[in-house]
Amino acid sequence: MDMTIKKANRLRGSLTIPGDKSISHRAIMFGAISQGKTEITNFLQGADCLSTIGCFRAMGVDIDNQGSQIIINGVGLDGLKQPSARLDVGNSGTTMRLISGILSGQKFSCELNGDASIQKRPMKRIMEPLSMMGANIKSLANNGCAPLAIQGATLTGIHYQSPVASAQVKSCVLLAGLYADSQTSVTEPALSRNHTELMLSAFGANITSEGTTAMIEPRPNLYGQSVEVPGDISSAAYWIAAGLAVPNSELVLHNVGINPTRDGILRVVDAMGGNVRRENVRTVSGELVCDLVVTSSSLHGTTIEGDLIPTLIDEIPVIAVLACFADGTTIIRDAQELKVKESNRIDTVVSALAAMGADVTATDDGMIIHGGKPLHGAVIDSHLDHRIAMSFAIAGLLSDGETKILQADSVAISYPDFYESLNRLILS
Repeated sequence: MDMTIKKANRLRGSLTIPGDKSISHRAIMFGAISQGKTEITNFLQGADCLSTIGCFRAMGVDIDNQGSQIIINGVGLDGLKQPSARLDVGNSGTTMRLISGILSGQKFSCELNGDASIQKRPMKRIMEPLSMMGANIKSLANNGCAPLAIQGATLTGIHYQSPVASAQVKSCVLLAGLYADSQTSVTEPALSRNHTELMLSAFGANITSEGTTAMIEPRPNLYGQSVEVPGDISSAAYWIAAGLAVPNSELVLHNVGINPTRDGILRVVDAMGGNVRRENVRTVSGELVCDLVVTSSSLHGTTIEGDLIPTLIDEIPVIAVLACFADGTTIIRDAQELKVKESNRIDTVVSALAAMGADVTATDDGMIIHGGKPLHGAVIDSHLDHRIAMSFAIAGLLSDGETKILQADSVAISYPDFYESLNRLILS
């Protein structure tokens, strides 16, 4: 499906942001390997999270998806069953990387695969630490990518010094640590999102953190919980950018998770002079949540780098769009991780912005954007990347003429109602 976007004169209204993708994945996984019942509300009904449900159903877990609520009858750490067919993770790197940690400690073998995009994404980054723990995991294509074959094995606790700040790598190793013979720990070069640590602790795991190191003790008794999933700040990011840059706009975004390991976009917006007000700050299921009031603002460029990058890696495409409408120069560096997402997001963002008339240059680890130059509509190939599709839908709201997004239905991966929400704000 393609989508045509026209320039907007203003945006008004309020939205309740759909559930956090990262937290939704983890709630399914941890509920499945816990004892008793787990109830999840505000679960993200996106394609990636539905892939996680499908994988655990294939391993014998009873998961009742009622839409507004998910009920899981957990089977405990050792209750998963060998699937009768290859597990299909779809487009979900989170599913593949995290579930590999769990599967490495089982008493059965299985294979995992996904779509064409997943088969290009690097899995060596989890294969190496899992192998250090004694896991039997291999790339069937011998290229460090999916499909993967995992033969359950006896695991040994390790201390892993991760070369990348990646919550998926960290979580994979910690989940394998549940099945190890001694403590497992992971140290990152910078702190990545900590949803695994917070939620596993709530389910009963003995997990602690110190600086950029997370440690877990093996063989805990995990018990089902009630989990209310906060709204995904990565999904809110599109409306934050739109509300700031479209003239005469005011948006209220309800129920947005503002975990300090995820709130980098808010820090960037503050640095750019954006007017985003936090209201009704509260804690929901161990996660910090608030409502955001976003008002049109005069913005200026900034530099985004270092330890800030892991807190906003998924938001960089829409931040790059926003930077085009800020005075001065915005520099994004230390973001090499963008190259191994659903698409090479450095190349896709820079080429798409250039097609719309932006003054933007790619660098090896990011991009340089000289803002303040009007953009015009263009035909944008999303490369089946949900974040590219949504970011350039926002760019279309800000550009003269029409912007056509190819394969625009890729938004279903993380935000199935994105275009309905967009139309509601334009018509308000």
